[in-house]
Amino acid sequence: MSVEVDVLLQEAKESIEAAQNYRSELQQRLHGLNQARKQVRGSSGQAREALRRHFAELEAATSRLLTERLTALLAEVDSIEADSIKPLDDCQSVIEHGVGQADELLREGEAALRCGLGEKEDKLGSFTKKAMHIQLDSLPEVPALVDVPCVSAQLDDSLLGLLRDKVSRHGSVSSHPPVLIDELQERPGSILVRWCKVDEDFAAADYRLQYRRSGSGGSHYEDTYIGRECEFLVLHLDPHIDYLFRVCARGEGRTEWSPWSIPQTGYTTMAPHEWCPGTDGYILSSRKNIALRNDSTPSHGAVLYSNAPTYFCGQTLTFKILAAGQMDRQDSLGVCVNSAGEAESLQRDQAVCISTSGAVFVNGKEMTNQLPAITVGSAVTFDMEVVNLFPVSNNNLSEGGSFKLRVTIGSGNREVVFDWLVDQAVDCLFFGCSFAHSGWKVLVF
Repeated sequence: MSVEVDVLLQEAKESIEAAQNYRSELQQRLHGLNQARKQVRGSSGQAREALRRHFAELEAATSRLLTERLTALLAEVDSIEADSIKPLDDCQSVIEHGVGQADELLREGEAALRCGLGEKEDKLGSFTKKAMHIQLDSLPEVPALVDVPCVSAQLDDSLLGLLRDKVSRHGSVSSHPPVLIDELQERPGSILVRWCKVDEDFAAADYRLQYRRSGSGGSHYEDTYIGRECEFLVLHLDPHIDYLFRVCARGEGRTEWSPWSIPQTGYTTMAPHEWCPGTDGYILSSRKNIALRNDSTPSHGAVLYSNAPTYFCGQTLTFKILAAGQMDRQDSLGVCVNSAGEAESLQRDQAVCISTSGAVFVNGKEMTNQLPAITVGSAVTFDMEVVNLFPVSNNNLSEGGSFKLRVTIGSGNREVVFDWLVDQAVDCLFFGCSFAHSGWKVLVF
C-alpha cells in the first residue's frame, strides 16, 4: 500500500478509537443521567409517601383529640344535668304526692256532703280530722328559674384561626438537604466523615451522623455522633466492608431535624489498631483497642506494644485517656521501630513518646519543649511524614538505611514538631504504652 493509504488507514483507526471512547463517555453520562433521574423520582416518591403518611397520622390524631374533648365536654353536660334534675325530680315527687292527697280529700269531702243525715256527722268529722292532718296550708317550695342551672357551651372561634395559621406553615419541601457529606477518609478500623452546609441561610445548632452496614444484610441506621463539629471519626468498623453514612442538622431554636443527606458509601482497607494480648499488668477490651493497667504487677512492669506494626507514616495515631492513675516519670505513650526487649518504658532508643507529665522523649532523650500533663479525657496524637530517605542498596528497604521522620505530637491545644532519625529503614511502626501504677485506661485509634 502507498504511504497515503497507510496514513488514511491510521487516521481511520484513530477515528474509530476516538468514536469508541466518545460512545463510552456518552454511555457513562447516560448512566449518570439515569441515576440522577432515579434519584429525583425515587426521592419524590418517598417525599409524597412521607407527606401522606404524616398528614394521615396528623388527621387521625387531631380527630381523636377532638373526639376526646367532645366526649369530655358532653360528660360535663351530663353530670350538670343529672345533678340539677335530681332535686327537681324529688320536689316533683313531693308535689305529686300532695296532689294525690288533695284529690283523695276532695272526693271524701264531696261524698260527706252528699251522704244522708244519719251518716253526715260521722263522715264530716272524719273528713275534718283528715284535712287537719294533711296541713292544707303547707306548700313545698319550687326553685325559681334563676336558681337552677341553665347549661351552655362556650366555644372559642379563634381556635380555627390558630389552627389554620399553624397548618398553613406546617411542613416544608426542599429540593436539597441543607447539609451533605463532603469527604470519607479511611483510617485503621475506622472512617473519618466530614460534612458541610450547602444552604448558607440555614443556621445549624447541631449535626447528627448515622451509619449502617451496606447491602441486603445491612442493619438499621444508628446514631454515632450528635454535636456542633463538622467531622467525626467512626470507630469499630470492619475492614473491606461497605458502610452507608448520612447526616442531618437541627436549626437554631428548633427541635426537629432537617431531611437526611444523600447516603454515601465508604469503607476502610486498614486493619484496626490493636494492643498485644498477654502482657502482664494489662487487661484488654474485646476489640483489643482499649488497655487497662491493673495492679497484678505492682512494679514498673513491661511496655504494652501493639499487636503488629500497624502505624504508617501519613496517618494520625490517637491515644484517648479514658481513666487515669497515679503519675510516674517512667510512664510513656508513643511509637517505636520494634517491640523487642524488656524495656520498662518507651523512653529508650528508636522510640518517641510522651510521659504522663507531658515531657517528650526522642530516642530516650528528653526534649526541652513540653506538652500539658495527661489527664482523663486527654487525646494525644502522633503524626509522621518521611523527610529524607538515606540511600539504601538496590532501593531495597530491607537491606538497611535510615529514615528522617518529621514527627508532630499534639496534646490539648499544644503540639511539638521535631525530626526523628531512625537507624533502620521501616515502612510501618509499632505503638505502645507503659504505666507504673494501676488505673490508667487508654483507647487507641
